[in-house]
Amino acid sequence: QVQLVESGGGLVQAGGSLRLSCAASGRTFIVARMAWFRQAPGKERTFIAAITWSGGDTAYLNSVKGRFTISRDNAKNMVYLQMNSLKPEDTAVYYCNALIATIETHYYGLPYWGKGTLVNVSS
Repeated sequence: QVQLVESGGGLVQAGGSLRLSCAASGRTFIVARMAWFRQAPGKERTFIAAITWSGGDTAYLNSVKGRFTISRDNAKNMVYLQMNSLKPEDTAVYYCNALIATIETHYYGLPYWGKGTLVNVSS
């Protein structure tokens, strides 16, 4: 079974920065891409950023472009989200998501989720 564990959330003032990390662990697996989503109170979970594992291509939600940067460490099976110029509207639980293939699924990619880490941006 593959597990995703996020870390790095916390309380920060508007204009500040945080760096989120997500580690994938488990038996032999292949990562296709990893992504970050967030869910604010009373709202649906939304896509923030994604990165492909092979080429490192990235995609972002328009409202975070230029402020957030997603990166990866293939050797450590980790993905990061550097968040700068944080705004109160960035307050949410941030979830790590990964498309992962294992021998148990005959190498068909399935989505996995972490349990989330809370980011609270005060004004």
